[in-house]
Amino acid sequence: MKTVEKTLDLICLGRVAVDLYAQQIGARLEDASSFSKYLGGSSGNVAYGTAVQGVKSSMLARVGDEHMGRFLREELQRVGVDTSHLITDKERLTALVILGIKDQDTFPLIFYRENCADMAITKADFDESYIASAKALAITGTHLSHPKTREAVLTALEYAGRNNTKRLLDIDYRPVLWGLTSLGDGETRFIDSEAVTKSLQEVLHHFDVLVGTEEEFHIAGGSTDTLTALKNVRKFSHAVLVCKRGALGCSVFEGEIPDDLDGGLNVYGVRVEVLNVLGAGDAFMSGLIRGYINNEGWEQSCRYANACGALVVSRHGCAPAMPTKAELDNYLARAESVPRPDLDEQLNHLHRVTTRKAKWDNLCIFAFDHRKQLVDMAKKYGADVKRIPKLKQLLLQAAEKTAQEEGIYDGQAGILADTTFGQAALNEITGKKWWIGRPIELPSSRPLRLEHGDLGSQLAGWPQEHVVKCLVFYHPKDSAEMKAVQDATLKQVYQACCRTGHELLLEVILPADMEQNEQYYADIIAHFYQLGIKPDWWKLPGVSAQGWANISEVIRTNDLYCRGILILGLDAPEEQFKAVFDASVGAPLVKGFAVGRTIFGQPSADWLDGKLTDDELITEVGERYRRLIKLWQARK
Repeated sequence: MKTVEKTLDLICLGRVAVDLYAQQIGARLEDASSFSKYLGGSSGNVAYGTAVQGVKSSMLARVGDEHMGRFLREELQRVGVDTSHLITDKERLTALVILGIKDQDTFPLIFYRENCADMAITKADFDESYIASAKALAITGTHLSHPKTREAVLTALEYAGRNNTKRLLDIDYRPVLWGLTSLGDGETRFIDSEAVTKSLQEVLHHFDVLVGTEEEFHIAGGSTDTLTALKNVRKFSHAVLVCKRGALGCSVFEGEIPDDLDGGLNVYGVRVEVLNVLGAGDAFMSGLIRGYINNEGWEQSCRYANACGALVVSRHGCAPAMPTKAELDNYLARAESVPRPDLDEQLNHLHRVTTRKAKWDNLCIFAFDHRKQLVDMAKKYGADVKRIPKLKQLLLQAAEKTAQEEGIYDGQAGILADTTFGQAALNEITGKKWWIGRPIELPSSRPLRLEHGDLGSQLAGWPQEHVVKCLVFYHPKDSAEMKAVQDATLKQVYQACCRTGHELLLEVILPADMEQNEQYYADIIAHFYQLGIKPDWWKLPGVSAQGWANISEVIRTNDLYCRGILILGLDAPEEQFKAVFDASVGAPLVKGFAVGRTIFGQPSADWLDGKLTDDELITEVGERYRRLIKLWQARK
């Protein structure tokens, strides 16, 4: 066979599933009342975990032709995993796992894998050129447990062996998946089985690297004494053996096994407060493969692996807990000064901002999250406020129609809408890949108050893609009491967003009855950063080119990962926006506009007053939105 170019770093063959993690820490799984949905499955986790470390990984598996299968595909694609061989199975459902966190030693889990999609993989699902295109092939032990999947694995290993594709096995021993426990006992990690040992030993000679915990080497080596097990494994394989040893880190054995477990290359681990050990092994494997693929040597590879595992055990979930390359490199560069990486603010911020799900640029956002203004408008014209939800649906129609016509539908269009009158509009646009923001402040409140009370309980019901928008009227010359109250509320808002993973847009406006000076915006932003508040977005009035330069410098100094700035409208006349937009050209952090009343104000008043039909409103609003889009695109 002719030589195939190595266009991939890694192919992961094995389990990919949906993890449903109980949110109630400390509760029995029987008592859990809500769950978070994550990508899971050992091979899926490794594909994801290596991709966020900069490895070109590919997923070789099957998912169901349903919502969960599409979720897994989209999650993998989002981080750059190749899904050309993630096959949609029309006859089987995607595998599920339900997991709980009872305490540091108890992690109940149930595998729902009866005739599931990823166990239907066959040798016909891939060809030799695909396997040959990768530098490495990673297998997990589960797929050796059934004749059909075993045949697929052996075929892939044969292809890899004759095409210089390195072969790695994560033993990943789950007794329940070998039929050794009751179906509901996914928690048991070790049961001695001669049959499983024999099954594994028959294939060990295929691999270049074998990775497992001490217990996993016990099953592979047929002995509950770790040294004896390792020596038995060596009889069947010349592979490099990487033995995971928990808090002690790991040991690497490249040749003969010594008579002391510490006689190999020992790379010590990182101590953290354990929240959840599930997924730590997949994180370890991801870090190890990063170093292995890049020929960085076993010591550095194990440093990556230990650090990845340590960070994941301190977090909820498996795949979403995996550190990104930026995060891991930051940690390893200062590991000695970070005794508790799970509590380190810098690491936690990096994890938040380097795992964002979408990229946005040149945003043209139509803001109609107004509540008080529209109620006042309805009263002025004697219109029933119950018509406002219908109005907001018409405004959304105008936005969608115009965005489509202007070619900004995917990745550049957005709305700001409220739940008070705009819930139907929010429901309609969610899932269409628009930027979507929702207000949380009580309109016109100063000091800042939240419209519906505690934010944490609100966000539990928000789609993850919705951005939290919080408007605060703030001034550097506010009284100490005013500042203290507003600062405390904003810190609570930011912390709530960090906990739930929602992005935060912080809108800042100087109170109209106080001194107006554009330099104050840079001062206010610097103050918020000093408080530890790092919003994903800022929303600010238009300022001069120098004003944008000052603001941008403050943001870059404090948060290199800030999404950017959106220009607000303040009901300004349309003709003012050309100068406002042009002033922002030299400030790359200004990513677009979020304007409302300039677009919808007069047409909405006419509609409420009975002067415009629905179609006429859509047309007039659409034209106003279009003119702003063109002004933004033409700025210079």
